[in-house]
Amino acid sequence: MGKIQVLDGETINKIAAGEVVERPSSVVKELVENAIDAGATAVTVEIQDGGTSLIRITDNGSGMEKDDISMAFLRHSTSKIRSAQDLQTIHSLGFRGEALSSISAVAQVELLTKTAHAMTGCRYQINGGVEKSMEDIGCPDGTTFIVRQLFYNTPARRKFLKSNITEAGYISDLMVRLSMSHPEVSFKFINNRQNRLHTSGNGRLKDILYHIYGRDISANLLPVEAGQKGVRMTGFIGKPIICRGNRSYENYFINGRYIKSPVITQAVEDAYKTFTMVHKFPFAILHFTLDTAELDVNVHPTKMEVRFSHGQELYKFIYETLRQVLFGRELIPEVKPSEPKQAVAVVPKPLSKPIERPVIRSTSGLIEHPTERSAAQTVTQPKVTPTPKPDIRPELKETEEKLPEPFEKKRLEALRVSTVEDKPQQYELFETGLLTKEARVRHKLIGQVFDTYWIVEYDGKLFIIDQHAAHEKVLYEKLMKRFKENQPMTQLIQPPIILTLSMTEMDLLNRYMDQFKKMGFEFESFGGKEYALRGVPSDLYGFTGKEMVIELLDELAGEFERMRTDVIGDKIATMACKAAVKGNMRISSKEADALIEELLRAENPYTCPHGRPTIISMTKTELEKRFKRIV
Repeated sequence: MGKIQVLDGETINKIAAGEVVERPSSVVKELVENAIDAGATAVTVEIQDGGTSLIRITDNGSGMEKDDISMAFLRHSTSKIRSAQDLQTIHSLGFRGEALSSISAVAQVELLTKTAHAMTGCRYQINGGVEKSMEDIGCPDGTTFIVRQLFYNTPARRKFLKSNITEAGYISDLMVRLSMSHPEVSFKFINNRQNRLHTSGNGRLKDILYHIYGRDISANLLPVEAGQKGVRMTGFIGKPIICRGNRSYENYFINGRYIKSPVITQAVEDAYKTFTMVHKFPFAILHFTLDTAELDVNVHPTKMEVRFSHGQELYKFIYETLRQVLFGRELIPEVKPSEPKQAVAVVPKPLSKPIERPVIRSTSGLIEHPTERSAAQTVTQPKVTPTPKPDIRPELKETEEKLPEPFEKKRLEALRVSTVEDKPQQYELFETGLLTKEARVRHKLIGQVFDTYWIVEYDGKLFIIDQHAAHEKVLYEKLMKRFKENQPMTQLIQPPIILTLSMTEMDLLNRYMDQFKKMGFEFESFGGKEYALRGVPSDLYGFTGKEMVIELLDELAGEFERMRTDVIGDKIATMACKAAVKGNMRISSKEADALIEELLRAENPYTCPHGRPTIISMTKTELEKRFKRIV
């Protein structure tokens, strides 16, 4: 007997379903697109448990005839095309006739439908591809699909789904794109009995964008409307000030279908190239109307990938149009007057160990702790302003070099006591042991060069310390320690900063709220899509809280698994980098001295969180060789 056999129908359907139904969002996409093709002007999507236990989709479209219902659940049965030639002129979102058969093969499906001219509707049930019942019932015009227990008969597929929150996030993103692709349709999205999205269906795209992204985004949009032979482009692009950290805010639609196209993406990003920073991506919502003969949508099962017959001409059209829009507008960011933010006391959680002494800040206008300290523990911080002084300056003025003997002894003794009590773990990178408790008192701070590097002489060597990398490392280790030990210190800000978030950002913030709190952020729901940022990590005075939170959310948009410690480390490294004293910023010798002392306490003081060295050295012998004093 031969080894090759024809598979049975049930197995064939389950295999085919894997190409169309990858996850709950695939079911929602196919059924909502069917509703739009049926002429619906209102669509309601309700899910529970991320769509795994229940998906209910209701529309007011044309409905289905009773005689067509059973036929609709057969593979490759459709009302949208009759032959291969129709693919060249297809305008509907669906056309393959695979969606209903694929969904019914891996779920328990119930259908309620009624046409406008029928006296009664019809209720149809099919589980795992097997018909269960069909009966006449009373129901409103339109169609309702109820999908229960998705992948109940394919447990391997269900096992590889992500968490319910993540799967619900995928569906939320899909509903946002669908609402932008068809502003003329009113969409309602309900997740676990909570309304998450409701659009008016008035046909105005900007109203949709305001509803989804909020006031700050919609106030910085530029309208786009242009056309040439065979193509028309409409929509909105964002001013460079609202560029984001990932491509999730680039949305492109062709003939009402959300698509991903390297040609369009490249054209849009190239148009912004001279307007944005590196690793920033534009905000763009663009609709294209193309002759169906100019593109092929039958490329991928999801129909999100398309091919263009004249891709180069399309690229040129998009690039030139967007450049004209960007160059034709005033893009200077406006600084709006606001009430000065007042700092209030740090609110630490109870600690089992003493709080470490904060590093001396080197940015002007910083918040000072109200507690008084002795001269051996702190140095008064002056206001720092960049000035065009000579590159190298002496450590202290001549009058300051020789302090009274009693004061010097007290200072050194107090310093020794404070460093011994902390008992930091130390490593030696250099044979001379620059960053050790014993060597600390024998450092000779020469001065600052290029307003960035500090020169220290010690034991016949010249050490050069990068002030930004050093400060970044100090902040990073403090933040990581507090995060790991769940002992954040929060600096309350007054008045709080109001954040208007998109649906995706709200989901991310709620998903990672515990991790944000462990970092030291404090949020409070302000109603709707607004959140009040009431506190920030206490060691990050110099950074702008709103921008930092948005950047963190952008970076987290690609992290759909539970946040791991290494991922948190990347975010904290970013926070430390942005808050650290910068290069080309002059700080005082006392501040540099305090910074070096804090660096001494670090577990690994020799590199910043991104791997750049904090210290390099040159021996006296090497220096004399350079001057040919030694041959």
